[in-house]
Amino acid sequence: MSNKPIKSNEKGMTLIVKTITRFTVGLILLFGIYIVLHGHLSPGGGFAGGVIIALSFIHLMLAFGKEVALKKLSQSMASFFESLGAIIFISIAVLGFLGGYFFLNFLNKGEAFQLFSAGIIPLANIAIGFKVGAGLFAVLLGLVLLKIGGKE
Repeated sequence: MSNKPIKSNEKGMTLIVKTITRFTVGLILLFGIYIVLHGHLSPGGGFAGGVIIALSFIHLMLAFGKEVALKKLSQSMASFFESLGAIIFISIAVLGFLGGYFFLNFLNKGEAFQLFSAGIIPLANIAIGFKVGAGLFAVLLGLVLLKIGGKE
């Protein structure tokens, strides 16, 4: 640990908050990914996991400032992942439509209570996770960048 004094003009929060954030942000991100991938087996799914993933980046923004969060996930990357989620979701629906009707399960269902046991549902969860995670981060980033009437 360095002994340099904390400057009052540094961005972000206190040293304690920054240290705790360094330890927890990776765990929060992994937990969000777990919730997305196991949403068909347990409570959760694409929306809940996407919110948790977005919160890991928002946690970075709150603790260190918007510059650090933008280094990890820029506005253009957030827009890309949000668009990717929408394209994957629509592609799943259209591929099912080619088989007979919209959102037809075109994958094997597999064995019950196994990770690959739900056909297209995990793929839809991943797409929704991308869409919600990147979209929520982009909304909060927009609020931070377009702050009206406040001093920076």
